[in-house]
Amino acid sequence: MSEKKDEDKNKREDKDKEKKEEKEPDLLAECQKQKEEYLAGWQRARADLLNYKKEEIERIGELLKLASQEFSLKLLPVLDNFETAEKVIPKELKEDGNFKGLLMIKAQLQDFLKNQGLEEIKSIGESFDPNFHEVVEEAEIKDKASGLIVEEVQKGYKIGNRLLRPAKVKIVK
Repeated sequence: MSEKKDEDKNKREDKDKEKKEEKEPDLLAECQKQKEEYLAGWQRARADLLNYKKEEIERIGELLKLASQEFSLKLLPVLDNFETAEKVIPKELKEDGNFKGLLMIKAQLQDFLKNQGLEEIKSIGESFDPNFHEVVEEAEIKDKASGLIVEEVQKGYKIGNRLLRPAKVKIVK
C-alpha cells in the first residue's frame, strides 16, 4: 500500500509540475505585457511633461514680452511731453544747462525704449498707410500728391512687427 501511495504522490507531483510549467509561460507573458504597458505609459507621461514644460516656457516668454510692451506704451506719454517741451522752449533757453539736462533725460529714455525693441514709425514725406498712421487732419496743398503725410501730430511706435501706437498725422487731401 505504501507503494501505491508513493505512486499517487508522484503522479500528483508530476501533475502539479505540469500545471506549474503551463502557468509559468502564461505568467511570464502576462508580466512582460504589463511591463510593456507600464513602460509605454511612463514614456507617454514623460513626453507629456516635457511638452507641458516647453509650452509653459513659451507662454511665460509671451507674457514677459507683452508686459514689456505694456510698460513701453505707458512711458510714451512721458516721451511725448519731452518732445513737446523741446518744441515750445525758445532758442535762448535751449542753451540753458537745466534744459540740456532735461534733453539728456529724454535721450536716456529714448535709448531705454530702443533697447526694449521700440521703433519710431517714419511718417513725414511718406504716403499714408492705415496700418501705421491715423489721420487727424487733411490739408489742401496743390504741389503735393494726395495721401502724402505733411505733418506728424504725434509720433507712432512699433515693437518688432507689432504696432504699439499709430502715428497721428496730417495728410494732403
